[in-house]
Amino acid sequence: MSTSSPSGLTVQPARLVVILAWAVVLFASALPNILWREWIWPEAPGGLWLWVKSVGMALLIGGSLLWSPLAAVRPLLLALLLMLGAESLGQVVGRWTLWQQWFGGADAPFTAEMLGIQLRRFGVALIMLAGLRLMGFNRRALYLTPGRLDAPMRPVPWLGFREIEPWTRFGGRWALFISLGTLLFLILGGRPSPQLIWLAVPMLPMILLFAAMNAFSEEATYRVSLLATLVGPVGERHALWVSAAFFGIGHFYGVPYGLVGVVMATFLGWLLGKAMLETRGFFWAWFIHFLQDVLIFSFMAVGSITPGGG
Repeated sequence: MSTSSPSGLTVQPARLVVILAWAVVLFASALPNILWREWIWPEAPGGLWLWVKSVGMALLIGGSLLWSPLAAVRPLLLALLLMLGAESLGQVVGRWTLWQQWFGGADAPFTAEMLGIQLRRFGVALIMLAGLRLMGFNRRALYLTPGRLDAPMRPVPWLGFREIEPWTRFGGRWALFISLGTLLFLILGGRPSPQLIWLAVPMLPMILLFAAMNAFSEEATYRVSLLATLVGPVGERHALWVSAAFFGIGHFYGVPYGLVGVVMATFLGWLLGKAMLETRGFFWAWFIHFLQDVLIFSFMAVGSITPGGG
């Protein structure tokens, strides 16, 4: 038999908790959808995996009442089930006739359509935060403060981050690097004409609003919920990489497409999670994410313009 630790968990269950956390998050991520769509059943109904994951989470929550390793990740299971439910509700709202009249339709302009999308995502984020508060997480545990902006960055030698430096320097530099990389991919992929860029300038205030909303919503929904519920049972290192993997896998169908996009988004998710954990706050993660969204939504706005028609 294994020897019990001071926390009451044996060595083996403690390792098992980490494995369970990884397995649960990967199951709730886009990974099953991707594997199923790419290799097994490309025409599968879009809502199939939502039901499978929801039922799976509910069964695991029930199992957590009987098995202590699952009990350790029960807050994570509840957060993931809440995430699935909130996103499902957002999809339902998006199909409402009144919502379509306000924001949707085949001929909806970019700003109207995107406002509808961002309002639904913002609603999902608020549901997640409210649910986490009801689960007992306070604002500090949810990183809902600016945090210490000049907190020291912990070195990661194998990634080339060898020196301790404040996040005011490290975060600012990497915000610039990642933004330049995002801009390069967007330019190579879209190659917009100067005329279309000029026509999109009047949409800039709305682009900034959409970027601010989207960065907040995604950080609250996908970063805060995972870090807050994972740090306790598995520690910061695993919590960081689990949340980064979840974020990266979700960008498989993004730009760039496929594994390259997953690797890039995983690194971004790791960096944003690192910022949140080390500064104990929301600002740097939100700010870096916001800059990327400004660029992405700007190119989406340009792409929505009909050449010659405005």
